[in-house]
Parts: sequence; structure tokens; C-alpha cells
Amino acid sequence: MKCIYCGNNESKVLDSRSCDESNSIRRRRECLSCGKRFTTYETIETTHILVIKSDESRQEFDAEKLKRGIIRACEKRPVTMSQIDTIVGNIEKELHNSLDQEVRSSRLGELVMDNLKKVDEVSYIRFASVYRKFADLTHFIEFIQEYDNKR
Repeated sequence: MKCIYCGNNESKVLDSRSCDESNSIRRRRECLSCGKRFTTYETIETTHILVIKSDESRQEFDAEKLKRGIIRACEKRPVTMSQIDTIVGNIEKELHNSLDQEVRSSRLGELVMDNLKKVDEVSYIRFASVYRKFADLTHFIEFIQEYDNKR
């Protein structure tokens, strides 16, 4: 790490701490040339993921928007914020691990449904009812019967 005082490229780490609020690591360093101390923050660089919507428009993936949709599906259900955060984290991890810079909204919806199915059946059905945009009650009943047969 380059010293901000003398420009030397050699320093030693005196202390490292995790910064929970920003997903970074705080490092206290000392320059091996001039002896002055300085602090650096290291963060993981991630690629931006674009969501391809059903009308073929694109918008940047927003984990908070995803979280709001999951929260709405889980209203008045015994699903904790910790479980919701885990679902969002799992989906984010899967998206970043795929190395694709674009993901279809349909794939995103399927990932949410797969994760919700493991946590709460009612929340899963609620999310599916909005996500799948059932044309009428018959299609919705067929979906529930199909789900019930797979259990």
C-alpha cells in the first residue's frame, strides 16, 4: 500500500478490523520508510448486474427492491428479518457467482420463489400469485394443486 505521506510502497499492517456497516475491512498501517501511520479500507469490488424486465428494458439490480417485495409476501407471517436477509443474500451471491452481467426478471422471480418455498409456504404462494400474474382463479388453483402434488 502506498504511503500517503512519502509515497513509499512498503507498509506493515498494525491492526485489521471488520466494518459491519460497509462490508469492508479497516486496516491501520505504518509506513516502513517514514514511520507515519494511516488507515485504509478494503472492500470487495463487485460487478453491476442489470435486470432484463419483461418489456426488454434494463435496470440495475437493486437488493433493497428485492427485499421489499419479499417483505410484502411475508407480511403477517412467522418469517424473521434475518430469514429475509438470508434469502436476499443467497440470491445476491448466486447472481454474482454466475458471472453474468445481466439476469432476466423471470430468473430473479424463480430464485425468490425457490428460497421462499423453503421458509414459508404461504409467503411462497403469495409471491407466486403476484409474480406469475395469473389470468384468472382457475390458473391460480391449478398452480396450488400442482404445488400440493409435489409436496
